[in-house]
Amino acid sequence: MVNSTLLVTLYINPMTGNDTNTGSRLSPFKSLTRALKVTKIPPLIYLESGTYSAASGEVFPLVIPGGTTVVGNEANKGAGIVISGSGEYKSASFGIQNITLLLLDNSSLLGITVTNPSTKGTGIWIESAAPALANNTLRDCGREGVFTTGNAKPAILDNIFVQNTASGLVMAGHSQGEVLRNVFQRNPLGIAISDFATPTIANNKLSENRTAIALSRNAQPVLRQNLITHNTQGGLFVNGNAIPDLGNTQEPANNIFHDNSEFDLYNATTQKLISVGNQLNHTLIKGLFELLPVNEVAVNTSLFEAATESPPQNLPAPVQLDEHWAEPFIQALVSMDLTHRFADGSYQPDKPMTRAQYASLVAIAFNPFPKISAPDFTDVPKDFWAYSAIQIAASGGFVGGFSDRTFRPNRHVQRLQVIVSLVNGLGLPPADSDVLEVYSDRHTVPDYARKAVATATQQKIIVNYPDPKLLAPSRLATRAEVAAMVYQALVAIGRTSAIKSVYVGLHSRT
Repeated sequence: MVNSTLLVTLYINPMTGNDTNTGSRLSPFKSLTRALKVTKIPPLIYLESGTYSAASGEVFPLVIPGGTTVVGNEANKGAGIVISGSGEYKSASFGIQNITLLLLDNSSLLGITVTNPSTKGTGIWIESAAPALANNTLRDCGREGVFTTGNAKPAILDNIFVQNTASGLVMAGHSQGEVLRNVFQRNPLGIAISDFATPTIANNKLSENRTAIALSRNAQPVLRQNLITHNTQGGLFVNGNAIPDLGNTQEPANNIFHDNSEFDLYNATTQKLISVGNQLNHTLIKGLFELLPVNEVAVNTSLFEAATESPPQNLPAPVQLDEHWAEPFIQALVSMDLTHRFADGSYQPDKPMTRAQYASLVAIAFNPFPKISAPDFTDVPKDFWAYSAIQIAASGGFVGGFSDRTFRPNRHVQRLQVIVSLVNGLGLPPADSDVLEVYSDRHTVPDYARKAVATATQQKIIVNYPDPKLLAPSRLATRAEVAAMVYQALVAIGRTSAIKSVYVGLHSRT
């Protein structure tokens, strides 16, 4: 996952290294502390197996500067590569804390086991920064594995949080960011979200904790497609003025609550909360909840009409977007008669896009020549609003189905899926993967997609908002992002002229 063609690469071995060495592969340092001091250029640091502690020369807390990447073994979630220790850090939000690691902006920690044995100790502290944590194990910390606060916006992906004394992950302050595909197991609290935090919590597994997720104060997380099972007390506990997003008729949440002991949902507030599309045991729901069924009419109401239909004739023009960042792209597509609005004239640019909506857009925008015979998807009947569009997009190589012959039209698309789809569907020539160096989270691009992402980067198809350097491949794609990337793909094949935007074409400025 890591591109090693960086300017400074350092190696550390706590068993055989020496801090008077050069830090090369054959002459490694002994401590991470030493490696973090030798260069002002953000390095790529490889850790060999062993324990990195005060006994091996580490001075805690370890501060990982912006742009620095620390790599252990991602394949086994950091097994055998352990950073263990604690030191005082003065937080702007919470005062003196005992922490192991402080991650600063755009730093990355990959494939490491982190533990803080101190009472009330935190493994990783993130304060008003946007680092990436992927394929690590956070275990046996005296308080929590990871704590985020301030305006933190981390990407917390594919980690294991296990047996921490208080909780696996705490998100406080105005934290945002993404918590995707992690495992939270045997913590008193799997995830605690407080203050004004609004993260996206999706595709995680939370099991054998006391309580899987606890919300307090004014927290407003988005919860999607999590498996919350076999927790000894309960699934989701909501307190204070917290309001979780548990789905709506346009976007069912699809969380699965299963075999929790005392409750699946517990609303301790005085306000009614809405749940749409979650799998629950209705006897394990406490407090004020309204459980709404998935509204098939609402779900199937497309941002885009089917490819064979004509656009609405009585809607106001142009679309009202209130100076949205993607307004130029969306208005351009509307003017080209390539995209349509909802019946109320709105575009809802920040909502995620479904697979059916995406197929409809690419069918209209590119009208691809059939390359293969379109499959007969078992869950797309001929009277489905996007049937024709899905057939066109599938035969043109833009979209495909699943091994069980389903298309899953109401599932949302990820940014990476859109990028790969556009490159493959248009048959663009591959580019060198070196261009991925422009992205601070390039390590999150799967190996199979690196060529496609590099190609899309070189062709200026990729649009990154709000941070041009943050690719966020696993995040759900908004309608605005998809519209912008489809427009840029039209530019790449010479169908229209470029729109100047600071969120496009980062590689040309580096």
